[in-house]
Amino acid sequence: MVSGLFRYIETLQGQEPWGSVLDAGVGVNSAEWMTALPTTTRWTAVTAAPGHARQVREAVDARLRLQDRLLVGNWMDPALLEGEVHDVVLADYLIGAVEGFSPYFQEDLLRRLKPMVGRRLYITGLDPYVVGEVPDAAARCVREIGRLRDVCLLLADETPYREFPAEWVRDRLMEAGFRILSAKRFPNRYRARWVDGQLDMAVRRLPKIADRALAEALAGRIEALRAEGHGLAKSGDGLHVGFDYVIAAEPA
Repeated sequence: MVSGLFRYIETLQGQEPWGSVLDAGVGVNSAEWMTALPTTTRWTAVTAAPGHARQVREAVDARLRLQDRLLVGNWMDPALLEGEVHDVVLADYLIGAVEGFSPYFQEDLLRRLKPMVGRRLYITGLDPYVVGEVPDAAARCVREIGRLRDVCLLLADETPYREFPAEWVRDRLMEAGFRILSAKRFPNRYRARWVDGQLDMAVRRLPKIADRALAEALAGRIEALRAEGHGLAKSGDGLHVGFDYVIAAEPA
């Protein structure tokens, strides 16, 4: 099932052929969507994680053509796809994800991608979880899930993702030499599956935490928060908190 964000990007693209497409931070969802688009002449995908590359290849291997490429690389490497230009570049949640592989590289990433954008750049992202005053129990729960997940990642000596609001991305794009064509937010509704996905990520890091008493305390808090999240999601038909966004831009 294609996400609403991807459907919106298709609307923005209209009747323009996709041509050569660069999926600059490929995920399974974006790979399945992009390899099914009818007018792509070449699909190039990049991820910094070898294990993730294997997951993507397993998902779309039967669709790949001779001219398609799935590469493992880091955008901090100036030689990665040096000199290439693609009609369309997609950065699907890449602004937040890059923190785990290249901390503090977000602004440089946009400048790095600029010469590679032939016609259109599409960025999807997630506004940071609730900042400041918490309006209701669902928002408090979502924020606590995100913070607890990140605590476990940090204690396991890993770097969490760092999301940026749409306004920050828009301003940095203009500074990097892009013209904004469209920017739209989409309200989020998190269900029990999301709660489990985020908290299971925390559970998998517990064995890596050296302080075993702390790890056990965190395990208890994870399960208490899981029960709370499930209850709120059930009673409210999901946790209605925050926004994803799509920004479309072109070289100015």
